[in-house]
Amino acid sequence: MPAERRTRGRSGQDGARLGAGRLTVFRSALATAVLVVAATVLGIALVPGTGTASRLPVSRGPGLSSAIGALFTTQSGRLASHFCSATVVDSPAGDLVLTAAHCVTGRTTDMVAFVPAYAHGKAPYGIWMVTRVFVDQNWRTSADPDDDFAFLEVKRTGSTARVEDVTGAEAVGIGQPAGEIVTVTGYPSDLDAPISCDNDALAYSATQFQFNCDGYTDGTSGGPFLSHVLSPGGPGIVIGVIGGFEQGGQTPSVSYAARFGQRMAQLYQTAVAAGRS
Repeated sequence: MPAERRTRGRSGQDGARLGAGRLTVFRSALATAVLVVAATVLGIALVPGTGTASRLPVSRGPGLSSAIGALFTTQSGRLASHFCSATVVDSPAGDLVLTAAHCVTGRTTDMVAFVPAYAHGKAPYGIWMVTRVFVDQNWRTSADPDDDFAFLEVKRTGSTARVEDVTGAEAVGIGQPAGEIVTVTGYPSDLDAPISCDNDALAYSATQFQFNCDGYTDGTSGGPFLSHVLSPGGPGIVIGVIGGFEQGGQTPSVSYAARFGQRMAQLYQTAVAAGRS
């Protein structure tokens, strides 16, 4: 991480307030747009504070989701260096990737590529160029840490393939409560492969999650907080991405993520509608 400020992405600035305890999962199947699952949150689940996990973090090895990858800068049509992390998420058009807004702020869209399951110089599912970026208006105007998320539309040069058909995709969860076990995967900029760890998604505040596990340095911004992962590499629900408070954290052992709420739901619908046009 940069010595001057230990944030997780190499770009950016440092919100979506939640409704009354409902979980919405965006998942398309055979081009359907949204599945809504209501789940009651008992009491006031979110209390400000750093918190302590109820279990020790567990590092994951092989078997990571093929939908998770690294964001690269490009130069003369070739990959340069990876700087953040991202995830393919379910959508009718099958072309959406989710990351942190601070990862793409100030970057030229046609010079950013997504490489799913990147490791040790290999791109097993191809290289996908970013063609459009969607961020919340509150992020554009004030870089509110509660809106530190972005959808990217991606295409593979010379192909009509959809990234979701190639890699699979994760669902997007809205209003997920704190306290669930999540798998968090990201690409440290000084490594050539991802790291991944399981632990509780704690309540740092009413609008931010906290995740405790070491090794999440510069480059892991945008890495997903995946809940409901039933098997290694299996599909899950993205309830946040590394970012938000302190752009994801100032130490490698504590990471943050904006909790997805109404503005995230609206941004998802905006990105979906653009994919249909």
